[in-house]
Formats: sequence, C-alpha cells, structure tokens
Amino acid sequence: MKNLVIVESPTKARTISRFLGEDFEVIASMGHIYDLPKSKLGVDTEKDFAPDYQLLKDKKKTIDEIKKVSKKADKIIMATDLDREGEAIAYHIAQNIGSKDVDRIVFHEITKEAIEEALKNPKKINKDLVDAQTARRVLDRLVGYKLSPILWSKVRRGLSAGRVQSVALRLIVEREREIEKFKKSPYYTILTTLKKDSTETIFELLEINKEKIEISEELDLYDGEYKFTKTSIEAQERATKIEEDLKTKDFVVSDVTKKEMKRTPPPPYTTSTLQQDGARRMGLSGRRTMQLAQKLYEEGYITYHRTDSVAIADSARNQMTEYVKQQFGDKYLPETPRFYKNTSKNAQEAHEAIRPAKVSVTADRITKDLGAQYGKLYEIIWRRALATQMADAITESTVVMVDAGSGAYTLKANGSVLVFEGFLKINPFALEDKRLPDFVVSEKLNYVNSLSEFHETLPPPRYNDASIIKTLEEKGIGRPSTYATIISTIESRGYIEREESRFKPTSVGIAVNDFLVDNFSTVDDIPFTAEMEDELDQIANGEKEWVPVIRQFYDPFEKILDKVKDVKRVKIEVEQTNELCPECKKGNLVVRTGRFGKFLSCSTFPDCKFTKPLVQETNLLCPKDRGKIVIKKTKRGRRFYGCSNYPKCDFAAWKLEDIKQAAA
Repeated sequence: MKNLVIVESPTKARTISRFLGEDFEVIASMGHIYDLPKSKLGVDTEKDFAPDYQLLKDKKKTIDEIKKVSKKADKIIMATDLDREGEAIAYHIAQNIGSKDVDRIVFHEITKEAIEEALKNPKKINKDLVDAQTARRVLDRLVGYKLSPILWSKVRRGLSAGRVQSVALRLIVEREREIEKFKKSPYYTILTTLKKDSTETIFELLEINKEKIEISEELDLYDGEYKFTKTSIEAQERATKIEEDLKTKDFVVSDVTKKEMKRTPPPPYTTSTLQQDGARRMGLSGRRTMQLAQKLYEEGYITYHRTDSVAIADSARNQMTEYVKQQFGDKYLPETPRFYKNTSKNAQEAHEAIRPAKVSVTADRITKDLGAQYGKLYEIIWRRALATQMADAITESTVVMVDAGSGAYTLKANGSVLVFEGFLKINPFALEDKRLPDFVVSEKLNYVNSLSEFHETLPPPRYNDASIIKTLEEKGIGRPSTYATIISTIESRGYIEREESRFKPTSVGIAVNDFLVDNFSTVDDIPFTAEMEDELDQIANGEKEWVPVIRQFYDPFEKILDKVKDVKRVKIEVEQTNELCPECKKGNLVVRTGRFGKFLSCSTFPDCKFTKPLVQETNLLCPKDRGKIVIKKTKRGRRFYGCSNYPKCDFAAWKLEDIKQAAA
C-alpha cells in the first residue's frame, strides 16, 4: 500500500508529487483543520486555559478523505511547514485521524534532494512547537475577545483589539505625534564650484575660520530615511555674505586623502529584510510580498520564506560558489567561504535564510512560469543570495580639502572610484564612479561660482511597510510569520490609512490607541510584548510550560478588565468642515469614519442623521479630460487617485508623481 504524505496546500502537494514515486500519495489539508470558535471565547480560563478547538466546517470533506486514505496507508508522513503553525497542523491532523504513529519530515526547500534527505531522517511531531502555537493562539484570543467588548462600550461599536497589532498601532500613533510637534528650522548649505584646467568640481563649505559649521543644538536628528549630515548655516543674510566673500578668495588644495575601502555583500534575506526590500524596490505590502514568496516556495523555486536565520547550507554554498566560478571566474570568489552570524537572539539556527533552491534557475524562467511580479521578487532573492558567495567590491575613496583665504574657509569634495566590482557584478544598483580630477596639494584652483541652498529640517517620516517591519523586528514585536498580518489587520480595521504609501492613524485609531495606553499600559507596552514573544520562544524550545506563562499574564489582566468597566466613554475626534448641513440647516458637516471609510455627517447627530459620501479633492487636474483629481479607496481600503468624472473618464494612479508624469 502507498505511503501517505500530508501537506497544507495543493500547490505544495503537486510540487512534492513530482519528486516521489508511485509508492507515495500526497494530500493537502488546505491549511488548518482546527480553530477556536468565532462565536465565543473558546478558552476555559478555569481549567488551565484549555482551548476548545473545533473542526472547521469547510474541512470536514477534506479530513474525511484523509482518514479514508490513511486507513489503507502503510505509513503516514506529515510534511507541513517547518514553523509552529505547520507543527500544529500536523499534530491536529494526527489527532483527528486517530493515528499516533506518524512520521514528521521537515525541509527548507521543495527539491528532490531535500525531500529524499528528509524521508531518510524522519522525526516525531515536536510537541514543544505545538504548545508554543497553542499558547500564542490562546493568548491572542484572550486579549482580542476580552478587550473588544470594552472597546465597543467605551469607544465605538464594532471595534476590536489585538495583542501585537495594538503595539504596532501605538508606534504609528506616537510617530504621528512626533511629526505634529516637530518645528521646522531653516538652514543653508553653501556649494562652491572650482575649476582645475577645464574640469569643474563642486565643493561644500565645511569650516569657517577653522571651526566646523554645526547644525544647531535644538534641531532633532533622525536616522532612517532622513539623516541630516550636511553643514548648516541658519541665516540667509549670513549665507549671502559668505557667498560674496568667497568670490574674493584664493583657493588652494590643502589635502588629498585616498583610501581603499572594501564593501561586503549584505547577508541573505530573512522574512523581515525580504519584506522591507519588497516594499522599497517593488512597492509591495508585506502581505503581498509573503503571498508571492509562498508561491515561489511551494513551486520549489526558493527555500522556506518564514525565517529569521541568515545561515546558508553547505550544499547551497558549494552550488553558488561553482556557479560564480563558471559564470564570472575565480577572481569573483571570496578568499575564504563567507558566513553570516544571526543578529536575532531567537533566530532558529536549524533554519536557513531565503535563497534560490537552484541557483541555475533564472528570473526569466520564473516570469514565464508564474508572472512578472514573481520573477522580480525571485530576482532580488537570487541576487542577494548569490552575492553572499562573491568577493568584496573594492572602491577607492578620495577626500579633497581646499583652503580659501588662508584659513578663512575650508571646503571639501568627496569622490569614489570602483576599483573592482566584486559582488556588484550582479547588482543592478551598483555604485557609479564619482571620479574627481587628480588634485595635487598646494595647487591653486579657479573660482567659478557659489550657491547657497535653502533647506529645512524635516520631521521623522511616517512609517511605511519597510520601516514599520524593521522597527517591529528591532523591538522584538511579533515574529517572521506575523509581520504582514499585523499591518494588514490594523489597516483593515480602519485604524490606519495609507497616504503616499505611508501609514497615518485615523481618528478611530488614535482613540483606540489612547484608550488602550491609558487603561491597559501593560498589555500595550512594547517591552512587555517583546518579553512575551521571548517566553513563547522559550516554550517552543522546551524551556517553559505554556499554561503557567498564560496564567502569569491573565491573572493581572483580568483585574484590569474589572477596573476599566467604570471608565468614561471615549469621544472620537472628528474633522470639522465649513459646509452647513443641507437637511437641518443647524449643524456643520463633519468627517466621520465608518466601516467603509470616511464620510460626511451632520455635527448634531443623532438629532440629524444626514450623511453623504466624502470626496477628497486635490489641486491637480486629470491628464485625460482635465477633470478634478479626487482621492478614492479600493474595496480593500487602499488609497488611490482618480478622475472625478468617472465612469466617463477611467484615469487612476496610485501616487501623485504618476499623475504629474502622465500630465508632463
């Protein structure tokens, strides 16, 4: 009789079937077969938080088929994914079919070699991983189902809360308040163009009378997308005087420093870094990136995509080394094999980074088989992984200092030359040469012109998909498989909205956040949430029992729930307009947020129940018919720009830049 292999998805089943002979039959469970009931808490808080797992209605036919085939099978093999969810699915299926004697195999890639190796080394279901998944599910259910009714009574009906999602919302709200409080400060940079022979070079003013020009102390500096490193001259009048004074000076090269620098390739992708680059390079949400990666994994093109490890298997390293040698030559190989250390304290050492299953498979093939988006995501995975086994890039950086007016001013220019491309050979974003003339110390340069540029210090940017995922990971909030879900959940609840691909909290989101921070500071606390993630990891590693961990959380949480019952109801701030209500003629229309987004209603509600759709106009005209461009939303809540004359005109764009380009 055949061996029965059970996986989660039909795609994975089809791929695995290609590598197994006639002695194997592969069946998909179509994901989880058990879950907690939606209609009630489903957790017995009096009996060690026992979960009331129930068979999902739409899985009865599937599980009946698995039972039928399993009775005839000589051996039952669970081949679900190698994370906690996969382990829980395997455990629940084994329990349902009444078979304890099942083998468990795990693999990081769906290839013939990996499947055969896994079959040679079967294991048993890891109960510690199952317990960790149970603990997470129970914990999230307790928070969600206990907090949500309170939000209904104290904020607004229909709201819900989540343990990790609430912390993500808090980060976004706190960033918004930083932006609101930020006071812009003006400053100037002075750029001077000097000529050597017929070649002109732009120098930046660095020092005045040998004192470095500093950004004033009251200015806030932020790492990230905006980092203020330029010199600052904060008075336009002073900047203009310096410009005029520079015209009268002699310019002499005071120092030329050349330094050879090595640039090492970054580590291969983890779930977090892949989602970050999916957002930066492809404009994808974390959820969409994971959907694409899931398909690539199940089709056998990449390794498992839910990982926080940067390790690469020896067999894969050898495969990539041989590929580099054949395609580019020995000089593109590193002197010694390159290894990366995991920076995440809870990274699973047994896991691998995300890499191509076979380095010889090109992005063109993926595009042909699955489509353009899959091909592009595969390409960045392929380039990142292959680069790790290539030589360092070598650049020669040059710093040229110029003295003006015998110490009155010091100017600086930076240059770089790519000496050896190394891993940048396969990188389309390789550094371009910024070659400077061969300046010589003590030589005089000719003045061409000076220009003062006005700048303003900028507030920290709103989070986007990449930056919020990076922050969540740095703070230990969530785990690789949860990042995309965290963001999509608070977005679908209407707690945040996208503006130019960045997250802005809604009035409802702010109200929910403030209520939770004021009354559930422990649950909504970043260090507490990170510590809870650590404890879930300890359960997975067999270092802690799950019930005491949940009890330690729930007992004080329950006491807080009782206290909050007496708290006053929260008032959600509404945006005022100057438009008079056309129905009652008494109140002005205000902007409110409902299940389907923003709308206009009378400020005297509930006395007057007038409502109408909110149309947010811009100052741009449609490049097709010159109608007004308005802000709209898709059914899933994603913001876009469209023509007000729809459906007569179907122009639409995701970004303002796209409208401007179309009009150009």
